Amino acid sequence: MTTELRRVTRALLSVSDKTGLIDFARGLIAHGIDLISTGGTRRALADAGLPVLDISEVTGFPEMMDGRVKTLHPAVHGGLLAIRANPEHQAAMLANGIGAIDLLVVSLYPFEATVAKGASYDDCIENIDIGGPAMIRAGAKNHVDVAVVVDGSDYAAVLAELAANDGSTGVELRRRLAQKAYARTAAYDAAISNWLADTLGETAPPYRALGGTLAEELRYGENPHQGAAFYRTGARRAGVASARQLQGKQLSYNNINDTDAAFECVAEFDPSRAAAVAIIKHANPCGVAEGATLLEAYERALRCDPVSAFGGIVALNRPLDAAAAARIVEIFTEVIIAPAASDEAIALVAAKKNLRLLLTGGLPDPRAPGLTLRTVAGGFLVQGRDNAVVDDMELRTVTKRQPTPQELADLRFAFRVAKHVKSNAIVYAKDGATVGVGAGQMSRVDSARIAAWKAAEAARAAGLPQSLAVGSVVASDAFFPFADGLLAAAEAGATAVVQPGGSMRDNEVIAAADAAGLAMVLTGHRHFRH
Repeated sequence: MTTELRRVTRALLSVSDKTGLIDFARGLIAHGIDLISTGGTRRALADAGLPVLDISEVTGFPEMMDGRVKTLHPAVHGGLLAIRANPEHQAAMLANGIGAIDLLVVSLYPFEATVAKGASYDDCIENIDIGGPAMIRAGAKNHVDVAVVVDGSDYAAVLAELAANDGSTGVELRRRLAQKAYARTAAYDAAISNWLADTLGETAPPYRALGGTLAEELRYGENPHQGAAFYRTGARRAGVASARQLQGKQLSYNNINDTDAAFECVAEFDPSRAAAVAIIKHANPCGVAEGATLLEAYERALRCDPVSAFGGIVALNRPLDAAAAARIVEIFTEVIIAPAASDEAIALVAAKKNLRLLLTGGLPDPRAPGLTLRTVAGGFLVQGRDNAVVDDMELRTVTKRQPTPQELADLRFAFRVAKHVKSNAIVYAKDGATVGVGAGQMSRVDSARIAAWKAAEAARAAGLPQSLAVGSVVASDAFFPFADGLLAAAEAGATAVVQPGGSMRDNEVIAAADAAGLAMVLTGHRHFRH
């Protein structure tokens, strides 16, 4: 592989993010490199006392149309695209007075950040960069001669390269920078196209682009033989991607996946109504509860499945306080995620050096639209996120017996949780807490039986004389295709049922519920989660 060096004589700098710009520019000047710049970047350099040539002095044209037109000119693109070893290119440069541009430094208009802060349509449009991507693509195409920097984190590497090679760059660095440059413009265009699709209400555009920014490279994926990395898309949604990690070792692939599942689940519970805690293991809730305090909610969630909670993720809908923190750290926990935390709580968690504490600054809105994605061989599936909320659904009683007010409250609670359990999902709940969860089974009746067994085991662990499922309600994420799953719940002690309905055998299931003395309500909404 060639290690051919290219001397840098002129650099064009045009950056929206000026972090580190001045020190970097000084480093370039120290190597005898002439600077060309545009607009605000040129002013920043000039204000720092650095010699810099305005882009209009290169093109012979002033910036115009509110800065929309300034670098789209042959004097710029010729300087980037000309192959230095090509005699015809060299002749064209000479004939037209085009000087070579050997280093291009561009950070694009902050389109993603503008969308993320909820700016108007017109403001978002004005933050679509045109000249920047055009220059980046031109310089990156000609990386045999030109180095392209699109990220300020690469300033140090470029200066080190120049220092090591007497003002020149090596082809290996230029190739790495070119790859990053094209990835950046691809992610940028993806953000724009997806935003436009959203504004149009287009759910299936003919082309769907994906883009993200590397948050961190992970040690491995779900298993040690799988490579993995975590990318942020810049979406406006509080959660693991936007959280601040206060302490603990690096999050793993499974940690991130499970923590996201936990926080999305607990966000279903309005913090102004009650404190709520969700304990998650392998992306499934093993205990969810509301309470007057986080401590009470945690104790009630833990009771549902104390065995599975070991090594789990704990998510809270209110700021972590000292009382809850002291109890949570008593058992091995991988991650705690909350909107905020008190100083006392932070100090208590700090005693467990490997325990990760993530603070998000808020809760995600369960009603907000969004996309979920899954890869398949040769493609990927895209769907709108499940933003149906049981509080917005009209619950229709279809049995002779109406649910009591307490049963109705528990039915809503159980259906909130069932939305976050892998299908087939069955959730037993009582007094605002799960008492048994059956997840991911091939038949619904198996999920019902597993959840009942879990409830009985939890009661034995708590020293109680009867199963926690006795007197509970049960939620099913999808309809009962046969009455057997419903009857299994009745045998476990459930007194009321919530399910979407819609089966060919709904009448048989309703008749079985009536015969067992159950109250049953239908939501009309299914919550499959595979």
